[in-house]
Amino acid sequence: MLKLKMDKKRWGAAALLAAVAVAGCKQADTGEQVGEIVLGHYASLTGNTATFGTSADKGAQMAIAEANAAGGVLGKQIRLVTVDTASKTEQASTAVLRLINQEKVLAVLGEVASSRSLAAAPICQKAKVPMLSPASTNPDVTKTGDYIFRACYTDIFQGQVPARFAQEKMRAKTAAILFDVSQDYSKGLAKYFNEEFSKTGKIVKEVSYSSETDKDFRAQLTQIKAANPDVIFIPGYYTEVGNIAVQARSLGINKPLLGGDGWESPKLVEIGKEAIEGQYYTTHYSPEDKNPRVQKFVTDFKKKYNGETPEGMAALGYDAANMMIDAIKRAGGTDRQKIRDALAATKDFPGVTGNITIDENRNAVKSAVILQIKGGKPVYVP
Repeated sequence: MLKLKMDKKRWGAAALLAAVAVAGCKQADTGEQVGEIVLGHYASLTGNTATFGTSADKGAQMAIAEANAAGGVLGKQIRLVTVDTASKTEQASTAVLRLINQEKVLAVLGEVASSRSLAAAPICQKAKVPMLSPASTNPDVTKTGDYIFRACYTDIFQGQVPARFAQEKMRAKTAAILFDVSQDYSKGLAKYFNEEFSKTGKIVKEVSYSSETDKDFRAQLTQIKAANPDVIFIPGYYTEVGNIAVQARSLGINKPLLGGDGWESPKLVEIGKEAIEGQYYTTHYSPEDKNPRVQKFVTDFKKKYNGETPEGMAALGYDAANMMIDAIKRAGGTDRQKIRDALAATKDFPGVTGNITIDENRNAVKSAVILQIKGGKPVYVP
């Protein structure tokens, strides 16, 4: 090992230079550096829900690039620091601690998965750092505290939409539910679908699996087949849903499948192939929407990301970043309390996923859409 020795005089000079360097680039506790505003994003860039995080991050990065090109915010450029959660709940808190304590971010975007947002939200709340989740729909996320917000609707609403669709459009009288017991998102969505569907219909079977351990779902599907429901609701993530669809068809189950925004990924069709064709899920927007705001976003996203069509998580990441930028502008500075108050006062924000108003519980009031897989692609259902 090479050891360096320095005399006291030289050490004193070096220490002084180091101190000057640190002082010159030191970031304030408010996430403000000379010439820039620093925001954080914790997201699943790797792991079994990697498309969620990468899509949301692409949307957020595009929003920030556009804001910077227009002059930034408060006369400063914005820098987004993204930390990977590796699709693991236990890494969400670690990621947010790093963003707050080491990166000294002004505010936090993330996560997509509700379980990971629930793990990290208490840290942001305790530190009084505003946190805005692009897509965590479990109602408990924002119940953590008054610094926690979401840019999406909740599962109470999302559970009602497919239940009503199944009954009104598909004429379903009975339904089965297959949910992921290891994900708060899936448990919540199953609960609210059950409550809504049961008002006029009947849930004939409800069974669970764990995405942390299960790869074979045939035992659960066999139980569902015996119950003979009109539709099967699967509020899981795309990795498991694709495999469930394949295994269901292999067992001769040909009932329609319904799901939530956890299906939203190009990987869904890649995994599910023909088995997922014709199936339905709720999500936050459609790139087919003729709204000029949506079409501009789709065109710009394709131009920036080599022709890639933005799906729901990209649109939500874009909206969340723009909502945070808008709140900082309206706060008129980097006081986190004022930014929190500005987020809470958001009304009719013109998002790609719809006009967004934050209600008294810090949830977004907005609409949902239903897509059907046709020809291997999600198609808007009027």
